[in-house]
Amino acid sequence: MKITEQDSLYDDLQDKSIHEILKEINQEDKKVAFCVERSVPQIKAAVEAIYERMERGGRLFYIGAGTSGRLGIVDAAECPPTFGVSNDLVIGIIAGGDTAVRKAIEGAEDNTQQAWIDLQQYHIQVMDSLIGISASGTTPYVLGGLEQAQKHNILTSCITNNLNTPLAKLADYPIEVPVGPEYLTGSTRMKAGTAQKMVLNMISTSLMIKLGHVFGNQMIDMQLTNEKLKNRAIRMLMKLTSMNENTALEYLQQYKSVRKAYFAWQKEITK
Repeated sequence: MKITEQDSLYDDLQDKSIHEILKEINQEDKKVAFCVERSVPQIKAAVEAIYERMERGGRLFYIGAGTSGRLGIVDAAECPPTFGVSNDLVIGIIAGGDTAVRKAIEGAEDNTQQAWIDLQQYHIQVMDSLIGISASGTTPYVLGGLEQAQKHNILTSCITNNLNTPLAKLADYPIEVPVGPEYLTGSTRMKAGTAQKMVLNMISTSLMIKLGHVFGNQMIDMQLTNEKLKNRAIRMLMKLTSMNENTALEYLQQYKSVRKAYFAWQKEITK
């Protein structure tokens, strides 16, 4: 039996107090980071291979169904505001299309041909990379997408929460994070989903750092889309330079970017 389908270590959940339920869920969640830690060598191999392609202009695609698809979309959607990259550098695709982000689409994940059709809309090509996300490691939508990608010499990776799955065997760079049975038997939106989110954070953040979108430990390319981020940008400039708050604000108003403001200041002080 798949690890993700094994019986919970806990039973009679309906008879427990709210405090017991929360404490036990938290107890299971504590295990996830250690499981991810054991997968770091696999994550490293995947990131290094993907980075090599993205450095030469390639894009990164995520495909998945249900929770896995939604997590890929979330990670992709957060890259432009966080790192100032274009919306088409990291792309998340879910079985069933955008409607499936909010509502389950019956049977969408069972179509082995649809993922490749969906990827074709973005003109996926040989310099791009594809990560299939599937807790079970057997989702037909994801398997079909990776199989077609390999036929077209596109680099493939996967994130799965079972061992020795068809998906892991198919991927060039498999990432396996078996987190054990879920608190609620089979509910992979819980520990498996948490593990997937952690791995996605690691992949996209490390890639964006290596692609030059971070200076020191600061998100110098983030989009200044609200007051919170504008205030963060002011603090960022003050930390990176000798500017006071008013000067930092003036530079940001002029250059609309922490990166541009920082290098304009550097140019001024070296005159």
